[in-house]
Amino acid sequence: MVTKDIRRIKIKKSIRGKISGTAERPRLTVFRSNKQIYAQVIDDVEGKTVAAASSLKLAEKAPKKEVAAKVGEQIAKNAQAAGIQAVVFDRNGYLYHGRVKELADAARNGGLKF
Repeated sequence: MVTKDIRRIKIKKSIRGKISGTAERPRLTVFRSNKQIYAQVIDDVEGKTVAAASSLKLAEKAPKKEVAAKVGEQIAKNAQAAGIQAVVFDRNGYLYHGRVKELADAARNGGLKF
């Protein structure tokens, strides 16, 4: 029996086989749990996280989609402060829908190029 987690991991492996982050164009990866959402900009060549943002730092309560949009804006700001303009988007096996889409759209509006 294939559970949601096993299905997501299979999709994640397929995606990660095709994309990789470089110094010029690092990988923007998303992880979402039931309560929080996290985003990291990763240089896979060096194996280092260049910028990160999460919903843990946000103080006010809001719907999950709005929180995801705020995290998207924050990751765009943090990445630009680190000198990054373009990224490769890694949805990490999640469907490009809901919170993942909100985060990606907010990061684009914040100035990141996918």
